[in-house]
Amino acid sequence: QVQLVESGGGLVQAGGSLSLSCAASGSIYSINQIGWFRRSPGKDREFVASIGWSGDSTVYAHDVKGRFTISRDRAKNTVYLQMNGLKFEDAALYVCAADTYQVGFDSWGRGTRVTVSS
Repeated sequence: QVQLVESGGGLVQAGGSLSLSCAASGSIYSINQIGWFRRSPGKDREFVASIGWSGDSTVYAHDVKGRFTISRDRAKNTVYLQMNGLKFEDAALYVCAADTYQVGFDSWGRGTRVTVSS
């Protein structure tokens, strides 16, 4: 199994930046990709971005492309989400997930909250 711990959330002004981290442990060898998702009140969980674990392939949701950057440090088993130009609608609980053995995102962290103020 893979354990994931997110950090880096907090309060930021609209237009500001924040960097989230997702530290992985456990069965690292089984990871195919890591993704970031977010959940906000009244909305379904939505995909934000993902990155391949062994390669550099990245995928972004349309509304974060150009503002958010996902990256990976394999030596630290950590994936980062750099968020710039934050908007009110970006406020959410950000959760990272691991796709293991290419079966889909089946290991989830508990999340870190991002709040955007005026």
